[in-house]
Parts: sequence; structure tokens; C-alpha cells
Amino acid sequence: MDNFVAQSPANVVDITVENFQQIVLEASQEKLVLIDFWAEWCEPCKDLLPILEKLAAEYSEHMILAKVDCEAQQQVAAQFGIRNLPTVMVVQQGQPVDGFAGVQPEEQIREMLGKYLPNPEDELLAKAAEAMQSGDYAAAFPHVKSAYEINPENTDVVYLYADCLIETGAIEPAKSLLAGIKLVDQDARYQALNGKIELAEQAADTPEIRQLQAEIEANPDNLQAKVDLAVQLQQASKAEEALALLFSVLRKDLAFGDARKLMMDMVNALADGDPLKSEYRRKVYGLLY
Repeated sequence: MDNFVAQSPANVVDITVENFQQIVLEASQEKLVLIDFWAEWCEPCKDLLPILEKLAAEYSEHMILAKVDCEAQQQVAAQFGIRNLPTVMVVQQGQPVDGFAGVQPEEQIREMLGKYLPNPEDELLAKAAEAMQSGDYAAAFPHVKSAYEINPENTDVVYLYADCLIETGAIEPAKSLLAGIKLVDQDARYQALNGKIELAEQAADTPEIRQLQAEIEANPDNLQAKVDLAVQLQQASKAEEALALLFSVLRKDLAFGDARKLMMDMVNALADGDPLKSEYRRKVYGLLY
């Protein structure tokens, strides 16, 4: 079993009489085996194969795509009683559990596999939740962002992503996410996260921040006031506003005080995968070079 996995990184194999037991009976104890019965003369088979290979690559940790050339492996095809091509069979723990004949759209095949395979975002969610439990939201961010990109309809993903956004200072994107949650899905997590947003916004409404904002409004060229306000906003989890302020200072004077160092420190402190990180790195490098 170990040798088989090592030799087939793409988890796509050809079934023969010799390896039938190893793949269909043994490997299916650990992974789902999707058997594709095909022949060279079968044009629909050629339409179906790229879809199956795409799914095999996507679910490489949990699924094996096993191809049976029914012309070359008539004995194997006969064992399964194959009458039409293409035919696809799902084998789990040595037993056929599902399948179809003919070409099916990717969405329908994906729906069938979903009954037997974990959601692709589940593993990412588990990693994110583990990091968040220890308070490391920056480490959780790339995992939960990837999970959201895979399935933005998963409410659990949306709630975790919104929590990460709040904790890493992206209040407005978090508010947008929560605004999209349907009424039926607005549970205790929804209320808790809105409470977090309210607290974060209150933290950004301190006398110090209001005073600095008033100074800048009165004197828009007061670069030091902008730097000081950026620091206060960063401490109040308003990373996006802080970065925008510091960048406006650097555009005026690239060598102004500690502005450039503060900016890079703030950018580096952002979670990997946070779009602000790549955006402001590009902007700063654009000024430098």
C-alpha cells in the first residue's frame, strides 16, 4: 500500500488483473476508489476522463482514480459485469457503493462523491480552529481564507473567517461578510461577532484618536499627527485605516521620521493571506523603486 502511494503521487492508476486486489480490495479500505471503465474507441470516455482526473487531483488525499481499459482488461471488466462505456463505479472498503453509466456533468459527479468524501474545506477549518483556540489568529487566517475561497456558502467557514478578520483588524470586510449571512443562519455566533465589531469600533473612538483626527482635519499637512494617529488606529485593530494613513505620509515624504519602519512593521504583522499585506508591500516597493 505504501509503495503504491509513493509511486502514484497523482493517485491515478491503471487496473490490471495483477494489481486488482491491491487497489480495489486493499487500497479501498483506506481511500475511496473511483473506477473508470473505458476503451480507446469510446469517444464519450475521452470526454469524461479529464473531469475524473481533475477530481482525483482535488481529492488526492482521500481518493484513487483507477482506470480499466476494457479492451486490454476484459477479465476485470467481466468481473464487474460492465455492459456500457463509459461506466464509473465507486468502491469503498472493497465494495461497490455507487456509480453511473455514460457521461455526467462535473457538478453531478462532485455531488455523488460528496456523499463519501470529506468536504475539501474541512481540513483547513480544523487547522484554523486549532490556531484560533490558542489565540493565534494570524496563523489561522490563511487556512480559513482558503476554506472560504473553496466554499463561501459554508456558514461555519464564514463565521470563522469573519472572526479572523475582526481579530486581525479588518473590521469593514468582517461587517460585509456578516451582512451576507441569511436570517435563518444568524445564530449565537452572529450576535457574538457583531458584539466584537462593536467593541472594536468603540476602541477606535478614544479621546486621543478624536484629538489627532481633529488636528489633521485642521492641518492636513501635519505628517507627525498622521503617524501618531496611525499608531493609535493600529492598536485599536484598524489596520487598514492605519496603513492608508502611513502610506499617505510616505507619498509626501518617504524619509519622514519612523513612518517607513512603522509601515513595514505593520505590514509584516498582518496575517499571511491577508490581501492588505500584498497590497501595501507593492505600494511601498513602488515608492522605493
